[in-house]
Amino acid sequence: MEQRIADCARVLADHKLTIAFVESATAGWLCSEFALTDESGQILKGGITCYDASLKESLLGVPHKIIEQFTPESKQVTNELAQRLGKLIPADIYVAVTGLTTPGGSETPEKPVGTMFVSAIIKERLVSKRYVFDGSCEEIIKKAIIAAAELLIQETSSG
Repeated sequence: MEQRIADCARVLADHKLTIAFVESATAGWLCSEFALTDESGQILKGGITCYDASLKESLLGVPHKIIEQFTPESKQVTNELAQRLGKLIPADIYVAVTGLTTPGGSETPEKPVGTMFVSAIIKERLVSKRYVFDGSCEEIIKKAIIAAAELLIQETSSG
């Protein structure tokens, strides 16, 4: 995991890009991984953890209607989080993560535990991905962090 984060941090530093995070299911772990890289001082602006749905509304301003219609763990809400983060933290890239790491959320047969959503705004372009991982809560989070890093490497290098 650390290697993919380090690779991603180098790519961002090479492109002189800064990054900010808004995390739900990963609870700040993604931002923390970037803080441990050699390039952290060049690239990392900060992060917000909004694990509870009420913070998605009160802190980030996601309309209750969107959360109610699509659930707190959804592509639509994750996109909203990424799009709204720029009002709080200035950066070149905004990354949002929501998902289901344990039972008790909005899981359904179509959206089982292990479903994770990563949305990123890179150079003002929104990229969203849905993943379904298996494993323990910790394993799901680690896989989501790696997936986010790989998405950023791919989208930053191709853009």
